[in-house]
Amino acid sequence: MRDGYRRGVACAVLAAAFYALNSPLSKLLLGDVAPTMMAAFLYLGAGLGMAALQWLRGRSGRTGREQPLTRTELPFTIGMVALDIAAPIALMVGLSRTTAANASLLNNFEIVATSLIALICFGEAISRKLWVGIGLVTLSTALLSAQEADSFSFSSGSVWVLAACVCWGVENNCTRRLSSKDPVEIVVIKGVFSGLGSLLIALCLDEPLPAWLPAMWALGLGFVAYGLSIALYIYAQRELGAAKTSAYYAVAPFIGVALSLAIFREIPSTGFIAALLVMIAGTWCVTRAEGAA
Repeated sequence: MRDGYRRGVACAVLAAAFYALNSPLSKLLLGDVAPTMMAAFLYLGAGLGMAALQWLRGRSGRTGREQPLTRTELPFTIGMVALDIAAPIALMVGLSRTTAANASLLNNFEIVATSLIALICFGEAISRKLWVGIGLVTLSTALLSAQEADSFSFSSGSVWVLAACVCWGVENNCTRRLSSKDPVEIVVIKGVFSGLGSLLIALCLDEPLPAWLPAMWALGLGFVAYGLSIALYIYAQRELGAAKTSAYYAVAPFIGVALSLAIFREIPSTGFIAALLVMIAGTWCVTRAEGAA
């Protein structure tokens, strides 16, 4: 395995570990912050935090090593920002209606969305083993979304989380077109403009501004779970491509599940355990398929 591939895998896994903090800690903060306002502060934390890092990097004279965005990338940049407004709002609404552990595991549906869009729109190859993994992940999300084992009705919270995954799947492929550019600049643009867009929507919905302490926690969580995570994800995409990066990033939901069960002392149901086992099998197929690439 070449050095660049190893660096890509390391960046993807570290990005996953940072993002895994999102669902359980956001669930805690949603008691004090409205869903759309929460999405706004998460992305503003990412944008402002990475802007501070960019300033420090400029002071050290290292900005010249990265290529800035140009007008050529403008369509993908606009698409990235629009989808990053929609996705976190959908996730926060979903989190307010389902458990943090359930939402964490459902986040793996992003693999399916990212891989299929990479195939259909951009011609990235998908191996037979990856197709099997995608099928198992999809089956697991169906099990997690069902309100009852003997019912065909679906949890509204799960549907919102899946909608967020689809948005992020499209956004991952937009970001892939930008991955040769400066990752810090990309995250600053994503964070500031997506955060301001979400803030405007929250104010239009008459959601109240949070108290200063929950607001600071939300900004800090956004910096780590979105800002640092996204930057590392972009570095990984340079080496691995959108589908492969998404595959290694799949460890995030399992870390999120463990944190959620520990924080909220949730007792998993039989259906959740069954879905977890299917998800583990699907993720194993995905990572094995991509690791052999």
